[in-house]
Amino acid sequence: MSVNLAVNLGPHAAFIVAAYAVTAIVVAVLIAWVWLDHRAQTRALADLDARGVRRRSDRTQARIA
Repeated sequence: MSVNLAVNLGPHAAFIVAAYAVTAIVVAVLIAWVWLDHRAQTRALADLDARGVRRRSDRTQARIA
């Protein structure tokens, strides 16, 4: 059995392919942006922790206990 994977997109093939390509690029850029921001926030939190800055929620937990 032979499977034909060719798809006929018609006269709008260039637009369809371009739309998918742009979408893939935008999604990849957003993923990279979130990943880089996560790294920056992790570094910032580590810096604050090294300087002894604590979360406000830590103080409220200390008062309760």
